[in-house]
Amino acid sequence: MARPLRIQYPGALYHVTNRGNERKAIFKDDADRSEFLQILSQSINTYGVIVHSFVLMDNHWHILAQTPLGNLGEFMRHFNITYTSHYNRRHNRVGHLYQGRYKSFLIELDSYLSKVSRYIHLNPVHAAGRKRMEAKKRLQYLFDYKWSSLPGYAALSRRWDFVEHGTVLAEYGGDTAAGRRKYRSRITEDLTTGLTIRDQIV
Repeated sequence: MARPLRIQYPGALYHVTNRGNERKAIFKDDADRSEFLQILSQSINTYGVIVHSFVLMDNHWHILAQTPLGNLGEFMRHFNITYTSHYNRRHNRVGHLYQGRYKSFLIELDSYLSKVSRYIHLNPVHAAGRKRMEAKKRLQYLFDYKWSSLPGYAALSRRWDFVEHGTVLAEYGGDTAAGRRKYRSRITEDLTTGLTIRDQIV
């Protein structure tokens, strides 16, 4: 059976995710995570992609990305191959790193951008062992989690320079101290009420 074609067009917005083969770790340590983000930054510059949010977990990652040039496939091919080559070389291994093709979900910019961003940022407390943490500790864990764009949505000093924050924060009054506080408050609400996006993406 032929693979379904990706939907690509200039300006398209995607929730992109990929998982390690057999659900195994794709990051052994922080050196791998740092290299992953460096490769992501280089790929963004090469292919003119905009990243609004991201999170790295042990065996998977999520990225909220926009493609002004309509070139998600080219961007992801370069990005995935480059990181896989790094990982295999550093850890003296061969073969596939990921569990098949990456998944990309088309998102409506005006309706669901903020919701998907928040869903991505909540991932660290969805991991086993953290769901039972009290709400205050879970919130603190989220905003202390280094391998996410969320800390940069709360404090300018904790931003990754390749993340574009203004589009998401526009819904909260803009990239201002007040807007960042409102985004943090919404994340706090999501921890209590829960957040699902499964029925709101294509």
